[in-house]
This record gives sequence, structure tokens and C-alpha cells, in this order.
Amino acid sequence: MKSAADLSQLLERIDHRGYPAYKDIRGSYQFRGYMLSIDHVQGDPFAAPSKVSVSVQGRVSGFPKALYENPARRIALQDELLRQFGYQAEKAAFKAKGSGKSGLISVSRPGQEILERSGCEIHPATGDILLRMEVGLPANGRTINGREAIKIFFELIPACVQKALYYQSLDSARLDKIAELADDQSYIRRMLSEKDLCAFVADGAVLPRESGISQKPMKGAVAFKAPESLAIRMNLPYGGEIRGMGIPKGVTLIVGGGYHGKSTLLEALERGVYNHIIGDGREYVITDHTAVKIRAEDGRSIRSVDISMFINGLPNGKDTKHFDTEDASGSTSQAANVIEAMEAGSKVLLIDEDTSATNFMIRDELMQSVVSRDSEPITPYIDRLRELYEIYGISSIIVAGSSGSYFHKADHILQMRQYVPDEITDFAKSKAAEFPLTLEKAPACEAPSFDRKPRGSGEKTVGFKSGSSDGGRHGKFPERPGDRTKIKVFGKDSVQLNRETIDMRYVEQLVDSEQLMALGYLLNYAQKHYMNGQRTMVQIVEELIHVLESGNLKAVCEGSYLPAGLAMPRKQEIFACFNRYRKLNIR
Repeated sequence: MKSAADLSQLLERIDHRGYPAYKDIRGSYQFRGYMLSIDHVQGDPFAAPSKVSVSVQGRVSGFPKALYENPARRIALQDELLRQFGYQAEKAAFKAKGSGKSGLISVSRPGQEILERSGCEIHPATGDILLRMEVGLPANGRTINGREAIKIFFELIPACVQKALYYQSLDSARLDKIAELADDQSYIRRMLSEKDLCAFVADGAVLPRESGISQKPMKGAVAFKAPESLAIRMNLPYGGEIRGMGIPKGVTLIVGGGYHGKSTLLEALERGVYNHIIGDGREYVITDHTAVKIRAEDGRSIRSVDISMFINGLPNGKDTKHFDTEDASGSTSQAANVIEAMEAGSKVLLIDEDTSATNFMIRDELMQSVVSRDSEPITPYIDRLRELYEIYGISSIIVAGSSGSYFHKADHILQMRQYVPDEITDFAKSKAAEFPLTLEKAPACEAPSFDRKPRGSGEKTVGFKSGSSDGGRHGKFPERPGDRTKIKVFGKDSVQLNRETIDMRYVEQLVDSEQLMALGYLLNYAQKHYMNGQRTMVQIVEELIHVLESGNLKAVCEGSYLPAGLAMPRKQEIFACFNRYRKLNIR
């Protein structure tokens, strides 16, 4: 390992030389209190920034072990340190001048959800901190500006490290609150299972968001208050007694007039699979971690999915036990989404009538009298949701604004009035009794088969070339010798492997583009190592989860360094990505 003085001398030596001479500074350098590693050097000042990491030993950073003693606390602390470093880096960026990206200092910028990211890692045993960033090495034109580079490495980055990665520089009371909140959130998640709940929404929660493009809480919004009939109390480890609405397992219907908060509540439940930061308003909105939003997705590809629970007897004789299509309809796509969620182990399905295929959700009495079941290949969701719960243990939470038929099937019915819920189960059931449900009996069906055994796309894939195109938030990662696969993301809309784009727009629980980048790496790795026609999709994803849980994300990336811009997706989103890959071959 070299010293900081060695880096200074190198930068002075290559000053005013051509930009490629920056390659000489790649390596690790010991600074006072931390080690700086230059993992990759950009090709020119207009290329994707250089990859730099900082490592601070736990005994030097001084963070008490209590702040990272369990996974929830550790991830929350990593998230906070990344935010603090990002705040400092934003002030330091471009203070060193030059062409192109010269002077850039940037890290991942988390949103309202707390995700495990490659941008900051804390070793669970030692407390060692590793923070990854991107740096634009300064140049005038394509000539190295060594003095400005020295400014970055010896003034700006050290100041960021000192202010963001040392315990004595941060607000210890805030760090304690972050750790305590992480424990409280974990406690509620455990209580969901013990109390047979799908979700919990605390009194005082702020569910409306600032705008359609912002996840920050709306100012002056109506605070949530649980109806007494569904109110439960929990004694949190640190937050004391808390009251809120527990949504029981089973079938729950959310109704109400337009603009009264039905979809707002459902959207909060969708994101409740993640923990939220202090001040978000949804800190205590906690949903079963396997919950999946189900919707229609016209035009998506489907690969050998057993949708026979919902679709049978297609007029073209197409096999619905191994259903394949390049252009799914609303009903077939929603049927596939349900079955794929079952395959992914989901125990709660979240459905909004507004984003569903009508003919998948319900067929009313008049339609049945005109078009008999013999002529209709679709068994609607209303005919299967009790079966999903009673046989498979899968609960449904459904937002409905027009069809009252679901009143007959629901265990609990909530009416939203100006963003406040009221349980109206008894009243709605009594009204429903005046309108008997005369749906034809659904045909019997077998349990769906999950025996799909995918093969890779057949393309040669060795190594990675990865990048991003999401408004400049992430730069491109560099090509390495032998690269064959280029991975690129477009915001939260899609991830691209070479020229194949995987449309993820309607996978609504992806909250960060860095999750899509991680999905690209996971899919590429799975194609090379697991998709050989011998393992089922379930086995493949379980293998990947094991790799991730072992902390070996670098193995999945298969490069000389781990990219900074990755955030961990859930198992459900890994399935979702693989299922939308049009080049996936299923035996």
C-alpha cells in the first residue's frame, strides 16, 4: 500500500501530461485516519467518472457497536452515513475546476426508503466503513490539471470524510433515534406474523405525498387515524405504546368516493415493504415483506406460466398451463402476475381496480346471462380470491370504486372518508344481502405448477460493461477486457442487457433506479451460472438470494471492483425482472 505522499507526488509528476497518464494513480493510499482507493480511472474528462472508495476502520470512526449490532440497525446507519456524505459531497462538488466532469464528487442519493446499497457498507463485526463514490478527475481540455486533483484528494474528500464518517462529527442523538426506529420497525414486522396481520398503519401517519413526482410528505395533510374496530396497540421497544390500524389476513376491501384516499392508502401499503426514514410520515406503515402489487400489464411477455387457475379454453387452443405470449392482454397479464407472485412466495396481493383488467376482476350477472361460462375462458379474480386465501394462505387487499360484488367476498370493508378510514363491514354486508351474488360457480382447478426451468438467452456473456441513462444520476461504468454484456438502466422504467430492454414500468414496488441496476447484474449472472435448464425458477432465485445474503455481491458483478450504484431488490422484484426478460428460454 502506498502513502498519501506518494499520491501527491504522482499527481505532481503527471501534471500537464495527457489525460491517459491518470492511469498511473490507480491503487490504494493510506491517509490519516482512512485509506483511499482509486479503483478505476476514467478515460477522459468527458467519460463516466472515476471510481473511488474510502475505507475507515471501526476503531477509528468510533461508532458504537450498538448502532450496527443487528442488520436493521446496520442498514439504517449505512443509509444515514451515505446521506451525510452526499450532503457534504454536494457542497464540495466542482470546487475543483476543469473540463467535462472535472471536480465531480458524487455518491448514491437515497430517497425516502431505507435500502441496502453498495454505496456504503459497514462490517457487522468490526464496524469498518467502506464508502464508494464517483470522482471527476480534473483536466484542462484533455490535459491533466494535477493541482486541482490534489485539491480534490487532499482538501475536499478529506473534509467530507471527516464530517460524515466519524462518530464525533455527527449528531449522536439523531443516530440513536435512527437505530431505535430501525428496531421499532423490525418489532412491528415481527408482530404482523404473531397477530395474523397483513399490514399496520399507525395513527398520525402522513400518507399523502407532496406531488406526483415527489415522495416527500404533503404539508398539512390529514393524519391517519385507525377505526376503533380495527385498532390495535403495540408496545414498541423504544417508541412506547403505539396505536394504529391492523389489516387482518384474509380479504380486505377499500372503498370510498373519488379523491378520498383509497389509492393513497394502497400506495402507502405498497411501499410499506420497506422501512422509511425519520420524518417521512410513513415510518410506522409496515406491510408484510412479501406483498406484491398486482395489475394489468398489456403487451408484456409471458414465458411458460401456468395461468389455468384463471384462463382456460382459449379459442385458439393455446395451452394455458404453459402459457407463452409476446403480447399479453390485460387479463392474461394480470393472471400471470398473480401466478408469478405465488411462485415468488408472496402472501399478500395488493390490487387497485383502476389499474386492473375489468374482465379479470368481475363478470356481472347480466354479462353472464348473455355470454355463458362455456363461451368465456376467463375465471375472474372474484371467483378465486377466497380459494387463494383458504387454500394457499394468500390475502388480498383490494381498492374498489365501482363493483359492489366484492362486498360478498370480503372479510373486512374499509370506507375512506377524507383520508380517514371507517370500517363498514356490517353495513356493507347488510346492503349486499339485498343484492344476492348470482355468479356462476367457478370451475375446479389444480394448484399451479412452478416447474419452469429456464435457460439463458444463448448469447455469449463474459464480464460486464455497465452504465446508466437516468438523467445523469449515475455515470457509465467502464468496459473491462473481455466484456460482452452491457447493462444499462433508464430511471425506474427499464433495464437493458445489450440491446434487450426489460420493461419494468409496471413493477410498482421498485423505488430506486439502483435496484434496476442490481437486477441487471443478477439476471446476467443467473444466465451464466444457473439457467442451464436443470434448475427451476424458484431454485435459481433462491441461489441468488443465498449469494446476496452471504454478502458476496461482488461475485455477482464479477468485476475487479463493486460498482457504487447498486441497491438491493426484494426476491419478488428479482422474479419480476426475470419474468419480463423476452429472451428467457423455458424448457
